[in-house]
Amino acid sequence: MPSSRTILIAGAGIGGLTAALALAARGLRAIVFEQAEKPAESGAGIQLGPNATRILTGLGLGETLRSRSVVPEAISVRAARNGQEIVRVPLGAEAEFRYGAPYWLIHRSDLHSALLEAARDHPDIVVKLGTRVEDFAPHSHGLTAQVIQSRARNEERGIGLIAADGLWSTLRTRLGHGKPPRFQQRTAWRAIIPASELGESFRAPIVHLWLGRDGHVVHYPVRGGNDINVVAIVNDRWQSEEWDSAGASDQILRRFKADNWHAAVRGMLAKASVWKRWALYDRPPDWRWGTGPITLLGDAAHPMVPFLAQGAGMAIEDASVIAQCLENSGIDTAAAMRRYEGLRRARTRRAQRAALSTGQIYHQDGPAAFVRDAAMKVMGGERLRARYDWLYDWRSD
Repeated sequence: MPSSRTILIAGAGIGGLTAALALAARGLRAIVFEQAEKPAESGAGIQLGPNATRILTGLGLGETLRSRSVVPEAISVRAARNGQEIVRVPLGAEAEFRYGAPYWLIHRSDLHSALLEAARDHPDIVVKLGTRVEDFAPHSHGLTAQVIQSRARNEERGIGLIAADGLWSTLRTRLGHGKPPRFQQRTAWRAIIPASELGESFRAPIVHLWLGRDGHVVHYPVRGGNDINVVAIVNDRWQSEEWDSAGASDQILRRFKADNWHAAVRGMLAKASVWKRWALYDRPPDWRWGTGPITLLGDAAHPMVPFLAQGAGMAIEDASVIAQCLENSGIDTAAAMRRYEGLRRARTRRAQRAALSTGQIYHQDGPAAFVRDAAMKVMGGERLRARYDWLYDWRSD
């Protein structure tokens, strides 16, 4: 593959693969390096807001992803102690009309496999598995990356390098960002439960959000409604770099005690036979992501806690913007990278801060929680949704 229009991408996750497809759609070439031999996003659900689905549809993935997704009718916010609904935020057809793109619930592996299939099918994209980008050296014609595959060292040339290698990005460190991610004193537990094992209310196409003392629970259907994705988040000191550490059912139930959590949600948690957990980290917003023809994308640049359900959405937005900037860069890739960073910095900073503040609101207790619930009821679902117009109505051009 000629290097004169080739962008190297480290990481074949959601952000890296979307970037490859967005670049190829604009006449550039992409080589994606993934250190895993068999890349597969871990078994969990993901919410894709209209800001993300608009981009994915524009890349030609709409039909494929819609067939693998569930369109939620609403977000139902409930009080954990008594199970009463606090507020219902409308989504479905109404949200799609408002934002011009749908809201989807999808299994991560279904999204990832669709992106990978599309990338492999594109003549201007090469995906190299079992290959890690270890170092890079900029020069007058772009850069040379040192990659390792099966212990063999090779060189790859391109006009730019996108580091989409996640929260624990090694290339971020290589760029001079030495500080580790910031632990947020919380742990997220996730499980997939067959829908057939749960009652009708749990199988409905709704995002359920239960707010309780020192924690909250989110669950919604995926895979055409055949499975229910469950995420339970608690205040915790446990830390790990792993995304899929094993967790025991009795541990999670001890965190959601009967005197604070409704029997319905506890019964659902008890149905899960396999739990995974991960510690929540983010980073303070950075003013500089890259240098020369190299930059960061997605969690490598701006990791955020999951309370806004926008980690993947921000990476998908990044991919769209960087492709636009590089398409119009001429021969000045470095200038295109700085333009991309300038276009993305304020928005991703806002999303990071909104995610943090949302988590603080979710975990309020006592009088503060009473005021929160009352305010939600008074505001109502449509006004609550309108507060996120800045998020869902975003367009890259």
